[in-house]
Amino acid sequence: MAMRERTCISCRAVSAKERMYRIARTSAGEVAFDPTGKGAGRGAYVCSIRCFEDARRKGRFSSALRCKVSAEAYAVVENGLLRAISADADGCEGC
Repeated sequence: MAMRERTCISCRAVSAKERMYRIARTSAGEVAFDPTGKGAGRGAYVCSIRCFEDARRKGRFSSALRCKVSAEAYAVVENGLLRAISADADGCEGC
């Protein structure tokens, strides 16, 4: 089975889906961090917190998710993303 790849909406880097962080627009229209990467809804991927911040500043989430993203939604997504990045770093074997 081929490795599933995704593209960061900020830096355009292509990487394995498992190495990217997914932000999704749910069927209810809410924007949320998807820690499993398997949630239903339209998704956008970033590879780092720097790319998240850059994509937010440039309005790329609104384009990729095809909806307006509120400041509150960005704050919730950022918290989830920071927790996921911290958890990934704690389990890093090659650091």
